[in-house]
Order: sequence, then C-alpha cells, then structure tokens
Amino acid sequence: MRPYSKSLICASTLGIITGCLALGAGASHSSETTDEDQDVLLLTGVVRDFKERTTEGGHPDFERKPDSGFGLYVMNVSSELGEDGKPVFSGGGRKLRRQFKNSSGDPICWSVYDSTRGDIIGRLGGYDDGGISSSESFDMWFNDALGVNMSRTLELELEKQNDGSFVFDSEESTWCQAVGGFFPIENQLFGNSAPLSNAPDRNFHFTFELHTEFTYDADGAQVFTFRGDDDVWVFIDDKLVIDVGGVHNAVEQSIELDRLGLKNEEVYRLSFFFAERHRTESNFRIQTNLKLETVNLPTVTAAYD
Repeated sequence: MRPYSKSLICASTLGIITGCLALGAGASHSSETTDEDQDVLLLTGVVRDFKERTTEGGHPDFERKPDSGFGLYVMNVSSELGEDGKPVFSGGGRKLRRQFKNSSGDPICWSVYDSTRGDIIGRLGGYDDGGISSSESFDMWFNDALGVNMSRTLELELEKQNDGSFVFDSEESTWCQAVGGFFPIENQLFGNSAPLSNAPDRNFHFTFELHTEFTYDADGAQVFTFRGDDDVWVFIDDKLVIDVGGVHNAVEQSIELDRLGLKNEEVYRLSFFFAERHRTESNFRIQTNLKLETVNLPTVTAAYD
C-alpha cells in the first residue's frame, strides 16, 4: 500500500438537485466510519464534462463506437494505478465474450480469477482498444484539460440497506428517475448533448472519479459491486479489481476482498473511475458493505454556491 495524505472535507450545499444524490460545491462530506449506526455514506468525487467527438472542441473518445462493436472490453488499462493515482492506458485490450465468474455465478474481474476457489473462466474475444484513441486522449479523462473538459464536485449518498450494505442506485434515486438515468450535470458545464431521434436531451459525455479509504475486516465478508455503463475501473490498494471497459449496456462485476491478501484492520484505498461516453442510456449502481471515506479530493474548474 502506497502512503498517502488523508483530507476530510467539510459539508456543502447545492440548491440545484436534491434527492438520493446531492451535488457538493468544492467541498464534501466524509463518512463517519466510527458510527456503527450511520444510515448513509456520503462520498465526494469529481465529475468532468466533455463534448462529443463530432462537435467543435470535442474529445475523440466520446460518442465513439469501438472497432469491434459495442460491448464489454477488458485489459485496456494497466493492472496498477500510475504514480499520479490515475489509470494508465495500456491498449491491446480484449473484447470479453463471456465474463469470468465466482463459484456462485457472480461476475468478477479477470485479474482476480482463481481456479482453486471454484471460479468459472471467461472467454476473451479479439484485440481492441475499446474505443479509446490513444494514451494522450485517455489522460484527459480523469485530469483537467483546458478547453477539453470542465470539472466540478459530485457527492454520492449511499443509503444503508437491511443487510447492512450501502447502495446508490440510479434506478431508485428520486432525482435520477426525474431525468431518466444517471445524468448528474444536466444543463451544466458544457451543457447537454444535442438531442437525436434515438436519444433524449441529456448530458451524455462525462467522467467521474472517486478516491476513498476503508479498514479491512478479515471476518467481515467485505464486498464491492458495481453495475452500470459505460467504462468502470475500480482499484483497491492501487490494483485493478473491477474492469468493465468499453461502450455497452449496464453490466456488473463484484470484488470479494478476501481474494486480495489484505491485512486485517489495515487501512486501504479504493479508487473508482467511471465514464459515460455514448447515448442512449446512463446507469449507475454501487453496493458495498465497506465503510468508505472520501480522501484526496482534487481541485475543480467550476465553483458552485
């Protein structure tokens, strides 16, 4: 585990959107992990808005169809985070024809596949970059780039469930239902994408990054699950544990933390990277029993009251 500095962020209010997801303004809440009775996890990350590739100033990776067609792509980012704490584009990835699964049939990342646990091997297709033009274009996904993207803070509220896990689900969120999906920057930053006959007037082209920490409990059966579209990469202790790249419908992967060789009661980092790159839907669901806290919130280009 690499050393890092922890920065807890104060709460802020934004009167634009309320509901299960609140949008913070250059400041955030962090979850109180010492409170066993907490009802929510409040996690703050950074959303970056892009223009689609066919418009002036557009980014080449947004509204782009991969050469091998829409679908789930893996292995296009390195299995470890870069020195800056961001994913590194490696290229040479593969289209995934069938997901790897654990013995219960739940989809898992290829990087944690373990036949001794009864895991079910997946099936890889042809080589493809998953609709990513180059390492230079990818570097702008999760870094501010003047004239290419605009950024602001975004706060997720994960609600506690009866089983003790915490969930944010765009299908159940009041504000998401109002706009028809996970569209957190409607008419903000660069504004909405131009409506097409097969897609509504929404802001379809953005990324979201979230950096958190948690304490590992060897007896806690700790799990993190994501379901959505498009690209998602999750790293624990800077190692890739969920790989859902490409442009596709909502898909799911989980990571059982007892696969990772973590030390009991040690603090580890979980880093989350998401991209919505193409019409016509945007879905987003996190479920976890980890007591996550926000750390290392970067600066953003846009300030909101």
